[in-house]
Amino acid sequence: MSLNEHSMQALSWRKLYLSRAKLKATSRTSALLSGFAMVAMVEVQLEPDHDYPDGLLIAFSACTTVLVAVHLFALMVSTCILPNLEAVSNVHNLNSVNESPHERMHHHIELAWAFSTVIGTLLFLTEVVLLCWVKFLPLKNKTAGQNATISSGEAAAIASTCIMVPFGVVFIVFAVHFYRTLVSHKTDRQIRELDQVIQLQKQLNHGAENDELKAPANFP
Repeated sequence: MSLNEHSMQALSWRKLYLSRAKLKATSRTSALLSGFAMVAMVEVQLEPDHDYPDGLLIAFSACTTVLVAVHLFALMVSTCILPNLEAVSNVHNLNSVNESPHERMHHHIELAWAFSTVIGTLLFLTEVVLLCWVKFLPLKNKTAGQNATISSGEAAAIASTCIMVPFGVVFIVFAVHFYRTLVSHKTDRQIRELDQVIQLQKQLNHGAENDELKAPANFP
């Protein structure tokens, strides 16, 4: 096996292990968050005597449905692809990496990972805020007069919103920074690999030229 073929196989194995790790993280995260969303939908107790805003109920229902659908899609992709990667990675043969579908299914793996870790997490943060409003909004102050500005339930919901919004901003900033750092790392690594290939090509060309110069010297 030549050096170039060995490097290509090592790169393919690294991509295989990375894809498998992403699918495992996607499977665990999606199963956990979708389960929490379903429990929140089922266990929330709506007060029949309270007049909820229509927009709040519609937003809570839509966010929960989209959250579960996004995580179930990511979980389906992970469940379908991960067994094939596990089967190949458990075979102790360097050439078996060519039988893995991680190269062809690369876009599906990245889409499932983005759905689970980025879109799904943002929807879950939104779900927490909406759940706090649905849960605490009916609470009223028992000792407050008619001139009270906000009730204790509204204050609790506003407090949870004020706490969650900065975390959402931090999450978005971290996601953008992580993506930019990851792209920069991949670009630098590809540049180094390209430089190594160029150096190897120069060495091969230099060796071939030396062989051509030495060949006439062998004849009288």
